[in-house]
Amino acid sequence: MSRFLNVLRSWLVMVSVIAMGNTIQSFRDHSFLSEKLYTGTPEFVNGLQARTFGIWTLLSSIIRCACAIDIQNKTLYHITLWTFVLALGHFLSEAFIYKTAPLTIGVMAPLIVASKFLYCGNADWVPVCSRASGRGGCTAEEAELIPSSRKLF
Repeated sequence: MSRFLNVLRSWLVMVSVIAMGNTIQSFRDHSFLSEKLYTGTPEFVNGLQARTFGIWTLLSSIIRCACAIDIQNKTLYHITLWTFVLALGHFLSEAFIYKTAPLTIGVMAPLIVASKFLYCGNADWVPVCSRASGRGGCTAEEAELIPSSRKLF
């Protein structure tokens, strides 16, 4: 497996562990969300909303961890990609449309993490290239599909 895929797998595990911590915090005390994320309208945060956020975060964490274990599974990789798309869409809409989550460090962190995966983890080539030769390389045809900015990996 290529060095890039190993780094990506490690990064996914790290993001999963952090998300599990956020899940536990969401169940322990719902003020965590009103103090760190939804600071624009903290009165909207209640226990039910915090637990729902916790379950969503836990599900995303499990999917990302499963992808780190089996990163060559293209379907699982695409589902993982969608967890980041949904997180990015959620936090951007809360920040700019609903104005419940101003751009604080608590909101910027998940935005950066989701954006980083969407940029570095191009879902169309990572699993394909790792499976193509069995050694983590791509065939010539697959290598042509990779954007030139990512061929360094």
